Amino acid sequence: MRYAYGVTSALLLGGATLSLLTGLPAGAQVAQNDAQNIQAITPRAGAPASFADLTHQLQPAVVNISTRQKVKVAATGANPFAGTPFEGLFGGGENTGPQTREAQSLGSGFIVSADGYVVTNNHVVTPEGQGSVVESITVTLPDGNEYPAKLIGKDAASDLAVLKITAGKPLPFVKFGDSSAARVGDWVIAIGNPFGLGGTVTAGIISAVYRNIGSGGAYDRYLQTDASINQGNSGGPMFDMKGQVIGINRAIFSPSGGSVGIGFAIPAEIASPIVDRLIKGQAIDRGYLGIRIQPITNDYADSLGLPHNRGELIQAVEPDKGADKGGVKAGDVVLKVNGKPVTRDQTLSYLVANIAPGTKIPLEILRDGKTLTLDVLVGKRPSEEELAEQTFSGKRGKDAPGAEAPQGTGLAEKALGISAQTLTPQIAGQLGLSADTHGVVIAKVDPSSDAGAKGLDRGDVILSIGNRPISTVGEFEAGIRAAQAAGRTAINVLWKNQNQPPVYIGLRLR
Repeated sequence: MRYAYGVTSALLLGGATLSLLTGLPAGAQVAQNDAQNIQAITPRAGAPASFADLTHQLQPAVVNISTRQKVKVAATGANPFAGTPFEGLFGGGENTGPQTREAQSLGSGFIVSADGYVVTNNHVVTPEGQGSVVESITVTLPDGNEYPAKLIGKDAASDLAVLKITAGKPLPFVKFGDSSAARVGDWVIAIGNPFGLGGTVTAGIISAVYRNIGSGGAYDRYLQTDASINQGNSGGPMFDMKGQVIGINRAIFSPSGGSVGIGFAIPAEIASPIVDRLIKGQAIDRGYLGIRIQPITNDYADSLGLPHNRGELIQAVEPDKGADKGGVKAGDVVLKVNGKPVTRDQTLSYLVANIAPGTKIPLEILRDGKTLTLDVLVGKRPSEEELAEQTFSGKRGKDAPGAEAPQGTGLAEKALGISAQTLTPQIAGQLGLSADTHGVVIAKVDPSSDAGAKGLDRGDVILSIGNRPISTVGEFEAGIRAAQAAGRTAINVLWKNQNQPPVYIGLRLR
């Protein structure tokens, strides 16, 4: 688990894993968290007087996972003392070429069937970097027995992997529960391997359900808990008081690297079907529209007259994919997907990813102040590696009318704190942009303005305002006047900052 000042995704060596279960009983074996086994321990709702009996029942199914890897390291460089009187005193200094070193990762997991299926994080059993390989995976049970593990399947998007061990005897295992029934305030316990200390148990409550932590993935929807989770816990199960696995510990919020009482777990309702398919050797197909999206800030929502915390913005559209063929354009705001509202807790990525490829669905969008419904065909989501290499076009809506006035009237400076001039082909070339780029280039920004606070600076380019492309300062000011006439407190612009892709932001009017 990596720790930063913010939410991290638990990708680490010596760190933590993430796990899921499917509870596939073998023969007459009974799961450790079978209702009859647990009922005598916690006969009523809520926490027992002690967690000891519940832990004793569940802990045998929670395991430690370690890998041994060969990792490529950078080549050694030339002698750092070359050209000084000390040259030659410290050996060769010649470039020795790429080398490899051994590395290990540690994490948690749990057994999901009596015949030895184990679930953990994909990142725990995935090499550190390009050219690196995992040589062996070892699963250690609470009784100290170690078993070599075979990788059965893994899925990078959900960060899940399934292993198989052969013990020659039935193994204790646990099953998924119903995470959709989890409520804020419910007691939970977490069992895992923090800092390599196997068999560690912590208790707490569910702090929030379906928390979006801003990772932007297809499964950015977590249970939040204050049960202590630390490096090495990721992948361990989160149990409810019925002894059922309702979450898989995956990430923490931490300014220090240690637990501060804010941890996140993958809900069982998301994990269970993915693990089931991995065990069966089936492909994980997810929906895809071919769009790049960004969240809508409160200022941007104000610029459109939208309620806060609703919808997501289309930043770019991939040519010839479902969204493009359905008529979706950059600058559109998606309000609903297949009838379901897009919110902070129910993101566009999550809704689309959970629709089967080949399905035609309606998208409710906001464009130029009007609500439209477009029918789009959902495609198959590419791999995470393919997504990382994609480039998108910025197909926009119709051009906005406006009289050319290169010098402007000073309205932009008064309203936004921005002095701008028309972007000419010559200036575009100086900025490293293509000669046919249209917009206005910022000459000066008032540092006390909202634009200054949000990082706009001299040399940046504004490509559109109010979701309408601009070519002159006059069109820029026309967009400001339109927002003022509509009673808006903010205006949205498409901002190009140096070598970064353009992004939509909302700027407050003053």
